[in-house]
Amino acid sequence: MTVRHDGAVDLKAEAAANLADFTKESFTDAGVTHDLYRKGAGPAVIVIAEIPGITPKVLDFARTLVDAGFTAVLPHLFGVPGLDAGNPKKVGVQGMAMAGASLAPLCVSKEFTILAVGKSSPVVTWLRALARQEHQRCGGKGVGAVGMCLTGGFALGMAVDDVLLAPVLSQPSMPLGITASRRRTIDISPQDLDTVKVRCAKQGLKVMGLRFKSDKLVPDERFAFLREQLGDAFVAVELDDDAANPDALLTPHSVLTEHLIDEPGQPTRQALDDVVQLMRDTLR
Repeated sequence: MTVRHDGAVDLKAEAAANLADFTKESFTDAGVTHDLYRKGAGPAVIVIAEIPGITPKVLDFARTLVDAGFTAVLPHLFGVPGLDAGNPKKVGVQGMAMAGASLAPLCVSKEFTILAVGKSSPVVTWLRALARQEHQRCGGKGVGAVGMCLTGGFALGMAVDDVLLAPVLSQPSMPLGITASRRRTIDISPQDLDTVKVRCAKQGLKVMGLRFKSDKLVPDERFAFLREQLGDAFVAVELDDDAANPDALLTPHSVLTEHLIDEPGQPTRQALDDVVQLMRDTLR
């Protein structure tokens, strides 16, 4: 814990320390620039963080990919990178205020179509360009992508490009399932979904989805929709509530981060291992 001279916790310094083993860069496409953090060697896996951003547990997931022989690439789209904003008790009022202010652009940015149905967010175009660059830079057969919660569907939208070989949708939560029709869809345009379906049928593309069965943000109907659309190409990993880390503050949701129990034999650890194995099978 980093403490200032007045005795208060220096959250900015602590966030920076959490990122110390990652290299900060930026990437621009079509006039849009975002910072990103990278670590490792080998084929690239793009990790698109959930709200509240690139937390220490998202970084731990990235390190797991690095240990498995991949380059983890984490675009900074929102939040305070490195801040443990998933742990309000630790960061306190100051940290939650920092996190809240950093998330405000989500509501107004044209890059995110949070409330729309039947559309791919414009930021997916930037992510596709990033994937193409990382393939050229890192090599391998292609690139993997892991989207989480708000960004879960982004990994599916990225699979329009042939370079994306391993899309993982961890608790894909958009659009919010406030109506029956919204529960039976995901945030991708019909045209993009058709392209992904062709890739599944003709190229053997596999799409992995992860969720806790009780998670209202990822309703049963959404995974049923993906099964109907993608057939056997959709690999669903659905976990019971008792598989979630009981120390997490929120109800079971974040399979690979907040609710992960990183111990052999645990269902969430098996889900993590399945993700890593998908990357090994497809990118090497």
